[in-house]
Amino acid sequence: QVQVVESGGGLVQAGGSLSVSCSVSGTIFYIVSMGWYRQAPGKQRELVASVNSGRGTNYADSVKGRFTISRDSANNALYLQMNSLKFEDTAVYYCNAYVYTTRSTWNEYWGQGTQVTVSS
Repeated sequence: QVQVVESGGGLVQAGGSLSVSCSVSGTIFYIVSMGWYRQAPGKQRELVASVNSGRGTNYADSVKGRFTISRDSANNALYLQMNSLKFEDTAVYYCNAYVYTTRSTWNEYWGQGTQVTVSS
């Protein structure tokens, strides 16, 4: 089994910064990609940023220039540095990992989410 745990969420004033972290543990053969998603009340879950095994990154247009995703492959960890936070960034942030648990068995795993609230 694979466990995904996020941490670092909290209440932040608009214009401030916050960093969230994700740790993946368990039976891991290979992690293809990892990403951060978020879901605000009444909205669909959306991709915030992702990084693949080749360290290529992808960002939602709404966070480009403000958020930075990084991956620590040695420790199966993922980070998201969020700067210049806006009220619109308020959401539950989820960590996602595409994991091969054996040479031929894979699945996508999700954390429980961490709440990020930006006050205006």
